[in-house]
Amino acid sequence: MSGVFLVAVATAVFTNGWAAISLIVALALAGALLGDQAGFYAGRWLGPRFHHSSLARRHRDRISRAENLVRKYGAIAIFIGRFIPAIRSLIPAVLGLSGFDRLRYLVFDLLACLLWSLALGAIVLGLNLGFSAG
Repeated sequence: MSGVFLVAVATAVFTNGWAAISLIVALALAGALLGDQAGFYAGRWLGPRFHHSSLARRHRDRISRAENLVRKYGAIAIFIGRFIPAIRSLIPAVLGLSGFDRLRYLVFDLLACLLWSLALGAIVLGLNLGFSAG
């Protein structure tokens, strides 16, 4: 639902001339990147405590397998997570929790957020063309 709300607000802002599409895309990129980075570093901060928790001790093998998968397929998870609302806020924290490389995360997240914000801009432009044609 939040994605629909974002598209509606961005379309209204653009259609009414309150902001250029370039500003909307730039703000979407900045917001997505800042949110993802905050989640990633929250996961890194929580990581040591989580790994020593009773939950982690009980499920050590499962957690280890999951973390190995995240480390191996983390770059793909970043892109998938950016475009699927249900897991969008979880993927950064899980990658941070797993000890995923910081620079690698930043590069892939920047690319994923850029692609996502450009897609948002394209949707807004497409909707605006649809509104003006109808």
